[in-house]
Amino acid sequence: MTDALLAPIHAFLHCTTPARWIDVALTQQDILLIDHANCEKKAAASAMSLMTRYLDRTELLICAARLAREELHHFEQVVEIMTRRNVAYSVLSPSRYANGLLKHVRHQDELGLLVDRLIIGAYIEARSCERFAAIAPHLDQELRRFYLSLLRSEARHYQDYLSLAQQYAGKDIGDRVEEFGRIEAELIMAPDEQFRFHSGVPV
Repeated sequence: MTDALLAPIHAFLHCTTPARWIDVALTQQDILLIDHANCEKKAAASAMSLMTRYLDRTELLICAARLAREELHHFEQVVEIMTRRNVAYSVLSPSRYANGLLKHVRHQDELGLLVDRLIIGAYIEARSCERFAAIAPHLDQELRRFYLSLLRSEARHYQDYLSLAQQYAGKDIGDRVEEFGRIEAELIMAPDEQFRFHSGVPV
């Protein structure tokens, strides 16, 4: 079932998580958990931002509301795990990942801005799903079970974002999706000074 769930994710993404990232993640699990919590919180905030900006798009409102609820629930779950493990929720500098994608958004065109944000949302959710699956087999039973439990919702979130992008564009977005795919893969494969959940290859 996991292979069938991940097949479209792997087909969508332009690269897989480097082994070096997994190796470093296993030695920095406190940071992994803290930044995972941050990512869930930011994902909920992003969904709420879409709801605030695009009040006239009913499908987007409904989808974003569901996304926000699920992301906040995941945030709660991560914080509960951190509490059981005595991991303090501290401030971390953000990774370059999201901003590295967002700087390519078309700000001069409102529809283009929306479509690009949705495509980026699809890539972030797909990468999260792929990364959960990549590291889960190497973790203890509690974290492994938790990360595997997130795969279905992350995969659905990626599909929701991509479907909305296609719907609102009103035309084929294949070239734009491919462009962001190349950018996303470059961020994942490039050397990275810091370790974060969505960081590149730690140096």
